[in-house]
Amino acid sequence: MQLAIEHVSKHYPRKAGALRDFSLNLGPGVVGLLGPNGAGKSTLMRILATVSNPSEGRVTWNGVDTGASPDAIRETLGYLPQDFGVYPHLTPVEFLGYLAAAKGLPRARARQRTDELLALVNLTEVSNLPVGGFSGGMRQRVGIAQALLNDPRLVIVDEPTAGLDPEERVRFRDLLANLSGDRIVILSTHIVSDVEAVAASIALIAGGQLVRHAAPESMLRDLDGRVWERVVGSDEVDAIRQQSLVTGTLRRSDGVHVRIVSPEPPGPDARPLAPTLEDVYLEAIGAHRQAARA
Repeated sequence: MQLAIEHVSKHYPRKAGALRDFSLNLGPGVVGLLGPNGAGKSTLMRILATVSNPSEGRVTWNGVDTGASPDAIRETLGYLPQDFGVYPHLTPVEFLGYLAAAKGLPRARARQRTDELLALVNLTEVSNLPVGGFSGGMRQRVGIAQALLNDPRLVIVDEPTAGLDPEERVRFRDLLANLSGDRIVILSTHIVSDVEAVAASIALIAGGQLVRHAAPESMLRDLDGRVWERVVGSDEVDAIRQQSLVTGTLRRSDGVHVRIVSPEPPGPDARPLAPTLEDVYLEAIGAHRQAARA
């Protein structure tokens, strides 16, 4: 099972390119597509879901060009877009039944699959209540259920935890983690903690370009010895920001604890820290922006 993105670009009239020469090869497991808002994540997701066509390049699913033969991937695709909507007066059973019919599932199989998925996303007890009264997290669980109706081998979820409370976010991440195995699951987000919790590999994207693709452990190792902490007064923080990449600040009674990414100790009082994925993300995106400006 292989999803190959080959030199894909997407251009819009009177706008900068949303994607530029983007290439990525994926196999089974969860990959986190991580980047700031406007980086091109949703554009890429729509191309992978065959909702949009690339301006250049191509996407292949097990060697088949999805632009020329979109059914090759649509038959095995589960897609939860960022702007997923529901019919508020329908119940989860009715909503999933309607979509199962649209996907061509036989009636008996559709009902069986609906019951299985509502149990999976913990909505069985509210399966006959109107979706319009659900919380954001419950609606997202209906969304992932509809994405899994056809037991897809490729699952794409675009910003799935945006607007969810912390408890719902953790529950949703656990659900995504349980989906991996013999599937390719692509989680597109700008929230580092979502990717950190579930992804076996991370693809960093900025300005429509792939910045890096690697396992989280590899990214963290590459930043070993380059993350530091200094404790300074409030009036010193701005000067440090101008000189170094600051990835976090924490105010304590002894001063401001400033987290800094730097190849060398940023001061005689600096002490080394273990890197986090947020350090990795901010350093990589910052370096990409500096290179783009240059």
